[in-house]
Amino acid sequence: MKNIFSIVLLAFFCSLNAQNFKAYQFYDKKGREISTEKLVKELVDYDVVFFGENHNNSINHWLQLKVTEALYKKKNGQLILGAEMFERDNQEQLNKYLNGTFDFKTLKDSARLWNNFSTDYQPLVDFAKAKKLPFFATNVPRRYASQTSKEGLESLNSLSQKDKSYIAKLPINVTLETPGYPEMKKMMGDHAEEMKVMNFISAQAVKDATMAESILKNMQTGKTFIHYNGNYHSKEFGGIYWFIKQKNPGLKMAVISVFESEDPELKIPEKEYIPTDFNLVLPVDMTKTY
Repeated sequence: MKNIFSIVLLAFFCSLNAQNFKAYQFYDKKGREISTEKLVKELVDYDVVFFGENHNNSINHWLQLKVTEALYKKKNGQLILGAEMFERDNQEQLNKYLNGTFDFKTLKDSARLWNNFSTDYQPLVDFAKAKKLPFFATNVPRRYASQTSKEGLESLNSLSQKDKSYIAKLPINVTLETPGYPEMKKMMGDHAEEMKVMNFISAQAVKDATMAESILKNMQTGKTFIHYNGNYHSKEFGGIYWFIKQKNPGLKMAVISVFESEDPELKIPEKEYIPTDFNLVLPVDMTKTY
């Protein structure tokens, strides 16, 4: 009996050792596994790269940093960075941190930083600072998105010229042809008032259009603009990607989308998987930063 127990115990530990626990896996648009080395090699040729994220996923943020560092080497420093997490009216404060005029405390006291800035975004900003790379605050100030959600897109017309400079040029085209927006409408439910639904979608469009405009204004020939944003802002080639395509369809842009999986081998999820150019699959139980 003792021998049988020993054999069972040994088999148990062997099975544990044999199991391959993955922290992440990239796939290309055809569903083939792709290494980070090959991913970076392919990203070199793009004008714009959207690196989607789940805001509270630690490995997602770590990969953003490591891919950026590797791409910097491959491109000989020809990179421009930008992020949803910084709003256009905070560009001056961000610039002062990048050039060393502001320390972290001054930046924190003067700019609207996300609560997870120090763990998830400061490493990217500090990398830009160390390498003297531009880092653009691309997003609309949240007060204007909130105003749009409550009062509608037309309410932005009454803002001052200074206020409008922080928003994509008006009028902004809001259409349910934009991937992702019909999904938002469905989320609101069949009984929601049409005006409230469109105001909600318009608030998203103000963000997407403003980030698109920010990228287009700050691009430089020969450099790759890598943009960090919530997955929803670029998944299915919608959001920011869609707005840029309306203005400059000739740009070569790549989207890295994010998915979660319960499979320890991180195979492609069977449900709700709509791939883009590159697709990052993460464990559903990966440590969250908040």
